[in-house]
Amino acid sequence: MNHSSDNTATPNSMQPDHYLLRLYVAGQTPKSLLAIKNLKEICEEYLNERYALEVIDLYQQPQLAEGDQIIAVPTLIKQVPEPIRRIIGDLSDTDKVLVGLDIKHR
Repeated sequence: MNHSSDNTATPNSMQPDHYLLRLYVAGQTPKSLLAIKNLKEICEEYLNERYALEVIDLYQQPQLAEGDQIIAVPTLIKQVPEPIRRIIGDLSDTDKVLVGLDIKHR
């Protein structure tokens, strides 16, 4: 598994076909845990080892919400490759997530 929670992956250090993903959650709620599980499954199946995933708990790091303008959780932000995309919810609709990440087209 190639996911990071230590901020080591930066947009400039990513390879062209790699994804930099940030998932904002609020604590260990059922919805947060479901979003993490769903996203990890999608990444393993469709991105293989071409991604870095950072899970940010806003209870532990609330200051990070402002920088990415988080207004609801869970929120997934695809930072790389551009364009930046946001997906809000528990990520249970795999097709919606794949389209939102530009992995699959409508």
